[in-house]
Amino acid sequence: MTRSLQNPIEKNYITTNHTRLIFRSAIASRFLVIALIILWRNLLSPYDTSASLNPNNCISSSSSNNGNSRHGINIRFPRIASAIEESIVWDGVYFVRIAECGGYEYEQSYAFLPLLPISISFLSTTVFAPLIPLIGHRAVLGLSGYVLNNVAFLFAAVYLYRLSLIVLKDPEAALRASILFCFNPASIYSEILYALLSIGGCHLMSGKSNYATLWLALSGSARSNGVLNAGYICFQTMD
Repeated sequence: MTRSLQNPIEKNYITTNHTRLIFRSAIASRFLVIALIILWRNLLSPYDTSASLNPNNCISSSSSNNGNSRHGINIRFPRIASAIEESIVWDGVYFVRIAECGGYEYEQSYAFLPLLPISISFLSTTVFAPLIPLIGHRAVLGLSGYVLNNVAFLFAAVYLYRLSLIVLKDPEAALRASILFCFNPASIYSEILYALLSIGGCHLMSGKSNYATLWLALSGSARSNGVLNAGYICFQTMD
């Protein structure tokens, strides 16, 4: 039986407590994922060996590593740089390469949409720029991606709870759905930005916010299936 919250004070109290629990669970899940990555990389040889497939120079003459890779200059913490760079595998290789070279070099790279590379490139040249002399440019790009995805994940979990409250009208069901989301295995790469923008956009639509269109439009720059989110805007316009 669903629980309807008629008392605004009770509703705010439960929502606040649930939001804090979800936020803590999301943080715990991120530490768990990172711990498992470190554990298994130390116990077993990586199945994917694409981390080493990164030429030193970009094809474009206007974009390069700017001498900031650990191969270009003497950085202060080469072991940390190596650990971060070796953790860039699978699709992460493409995202980091696009950000590193300032664009697409090969045809297969077009499968990886630009929002994540643009975001990590921006972070690497602003917030994390002081770390470049310490660990190198490519490692900073990888670190930027880790931080961006994990922070986006926290907010995606909170927005999922808020949206579930509206749809399910059951705080306990919304809480369970959000906790399960925190510990699902598909929580890396561009899916996180896509989830945040899609879920957040749908939540903003409930308040008739003009920002909802922007969020849903940006989701299409994270993953190609984000174009389907235009259906929400069309439906709301027809309503």
